[in-house]
Amino acid sequence: MTVERGIMLVVGVLVLASVLLAVYVNINWLWLTGILGAHLIQASFTGLCPVVMILKKLGLPQKAGFS
Repeated sequence: MTVERGIMLVVGVLVLASVLLAVYVNINWLWLTGILGAHLIQASFTGLCPVVMILKKLGLPQKAGFS
């Protein structure tokens, strides 16, 4: 697994979890989905993403792009 695929995995799991929590626990969990979306937009402009830093420290390799 690469850093890029790890990011997609982490964000996908968090979005799915927040939607399921909103359906079965409390609708306010959808705020987490909104925050994740806002962070993805912010990260696309600044290049700053804490998940990337964590995955790099775990030793995952990076690729130049998706293939």
